[in-house]
Amino acid sequence: MTEGNFVDYVKIYVSSGKGGKGSTHLHREKFIEKGGPDGGDGGRGGHVFLVGNKSLWTLFHLKFARHIKAGHGGDGGSSRSTGADGEDKFIEVPLGTVVKDTETGEVLFEITEHDEKKILAKGGKGGLGNWHFRTSTNQTPRYSQPGMPAEEIDVLLELKVLADVGLVGFPNAGKSTLLSVLTSAKPKIADYPFTTLKPNLGIVAYRDFQSFVIADIPGIIEGAAEGKGLGHYFLRHIERNSTLLFLIPADTEDIKKEYDILLDELRRYNPELLDKDRLIAISKTDMLDEELKAEMKAQLDKELAGTQYMFISSVAQQGLTELKDKLWKMLNTTVE
Repeated sequence: MTEGNFVDYVKIYVSSGKGGKGSTHLHREKFIEKGGPDGGDGGRGGHVFLVGNKSLWTLFHLKFARHIKAGHGGDGGSSRSTGADGEDKFIEVPLGTVVKDTETGEVLFEITEHDEKKILAKGGKGGLGNWHFRTSTNQTPRYSQPGMPAEEIDVLLELKVLADVGLVGFPNAGKSTLLSVLTSAKPKIADYPFTTLKPNLGIVAYRDFQSFVIADIPGIIEGAAEGKGLGHYFLRHIERNSTLLFLIPADTEDIKKEYDILLDELRRYNPELLDKDRLIAISKTDMLDEELKAEMKAQLDKELAGTQYMFISSVAQQGLTELKDKLWKMLNTTVE
């Protein structure tokens, strides 16, 4: 999937089908002079469904399908024949898709499981034919019901990436590089800020054919929760992660300060994010000798008391096995 094909935010107009009208037919047959009413019911209008598909990772396929309409129900016929139901429309979306009413901003529902199916717009009910309205005093009713109208709604589909681990850090922290060495993902990597413009997903292969999903979220800067930079646009993807992996380069002037800034941005966006399991990975430690690393460890033990951290180097492939072991343990402890 190329970067331009990752779409996590689309607005669409949805319309169900209107119900067919009932028939006012009167029975006519040879040797039967007054057959009476036999008008059938109208068919129901088509529904519009949203269906979860675990094979999809983006809303790109809906980017140019802004108007989605189901089929109308058929009209009732003679001999009490019911009109055909309108054609249903099925919109496949990736897991983690949240559906909001565009006008009110209300969250209607969300799709989180494969093959999960929910009605987005309900088709109109078909009208009753005149056969239903016959009585002893009105044996030839010449009226029937019209079909119920269609439902129309403008909705916003918002994708929140479903990943086990979310990478959090400032631009140029080395998140894309770490993702590229842990998984088979091929994110864009360069030495300038905001190289990552879209979330990148990768599957980390673990022991005994087990695996977990890790997401590289575009870099957060101070003030992201207020809309600065790119990170604020993607903070919603972190809401779905079970564990947050904070990546801070070893050459940062003040590791504790940078960690606090990142935590504060998450707190201002959504305080519940602070309830997730957290692990700090000090990256680019191949630049440190053992003496400098020992000094840094002594300082971090005091400043990050109670917070788990470890030293890694994506380029030198140092500490990556230990990192995967730690993340796997944290994920499975979370699940239990």
